[in-house]
Amino acid sequence: MTSIAEAPDQVVGLARGMRDLVAAEAAECERHRTLTPAVVEEMWASGLMSAFNPRPAGGVEPSFAVMIETWIEMAWQDGSFGWIGIANLPSSFAAAAYLPDDGFAEVFTAHDNRVTMGGQFFPNGQGTVVEGGYRLSGSWSFGSGTGHSEYVAAGFFPMADGEMRWISEGVPDMQVAVVPRDQISFNDGWFVQGLKGTGSYDYSAADVFVPARRTFPLFSREPLRGSSPATRMGLMPVTAAGHASWALGVAKSMLDDVQDLAATKFRMSDMASLASRPTFQKGLAHHVSAWRAARLLVLEAFTTAESAVAAGEDLTPTLRADMRTAAVYATDVARECAEWAHLVAGTSSIREGSRLERAFRDIYTGTQHAFISEKVAIDGAQIWLGVIEDQFGL
Repeated sequence: MTSIAEAPDQVVGLARGMRDLVAAEAAECERHRTLTPAVVEEMWASGLMSAFNPRPAGGVEPSFAVMIETWIEMAWQDGSFGWIGIANLPSSFAAAAYLPDDGFAEVFTAHDNRVTMGGQFFPNGQGTVVEGGYRLSGSWSFGSGTGHSEYVAAGFFPMADGEMRWISEGVPDMQVAVVPRDQISFNDGWFVQGLKGTGSYDYSAADVFVPARRTFPLFSREPLRGSSPATRMGLMPVTAAGHASWALGVAKSMLDDVQDLAATKFRMSDMASLASRPTFQKGLAHHVSAWRAARLLVLEAFTTAESAVAAGEDLTPTLRADMRTAAVYATDVARECAEWAHLVAGTSSIREGSRLERAFRDIYTGTQHAFISEKVAIDGAQIWLGVIEDQFGL
């Protein structure tokens, strides 16, 4: 039998194998506002939870194409399940790749690489520099996947003598702390329109000592573990690919569900089925084609950058802009597809608890994320135009 390590493209199959369980548990995940233990345990039992990790952390280092298709599959099944895929999997990927050796040994090796990690990487905290590490304080919102995580990631600005540290002109030092769950205060706050099952709790830390071995630079592209191009591209491209794939997956679920519904759907006072109406046929052709085009754009942007890095080339500002703008575009297209599917499904899309209704709530929640905002597209366009040379956050 071929192992997953020998055929990393089978990672998509690990996700696909969870379809029945995820469908059965979706309502309970929403009710509990975090993934149920059954779903989390199956992610570990199947190998999905650690699949994106560097090999020393139990992963298989899949290509961007495999990661993208896996995330699309997860989000197609359920928006919350897909969101966990773009929260927990990249979090452990980054920590496993960039933590110092002694920190990796403490977090991963000591736990046989069974480490679930979530949180917010944006530096909403401050870490006062002390001997051996930092005293971390701060508050973070929307800590995706923290409902079932043993470790919580928390971005922060290191502060020495009350002053920020700077990497270069205009670029502050930004670090990520990896903190055991029992040292974090959870403030909940996860009462939201969509993505209810993601356990994306608000949390805080007050003067928590974090040893330097459990921190790493937010924008690191110098892996201490792993040999895939993704580890040399940093967390930003992986996160961008995740957001694009998630939106595409949720939108595809709605397009597929509407297509299945069309043969038996009759609107009030209309003797023709939805499937027989030319306006529906034209709309389906347009939106399915738009979805396919957006998916191909995402694959092209990320695999082009991946190939360049694999060949030893620099990850240029233009390549980074291409990936980030592709992610924004795919998200916009996915939202448009979801809106159309919601409208043509009529009352079938508003019944609470249906997959269409849940997906519609999820897409309009997930697409509010700042990572795929208008500002990102503007930054990318300014790089293409030569208005700016670079934007370090891309």
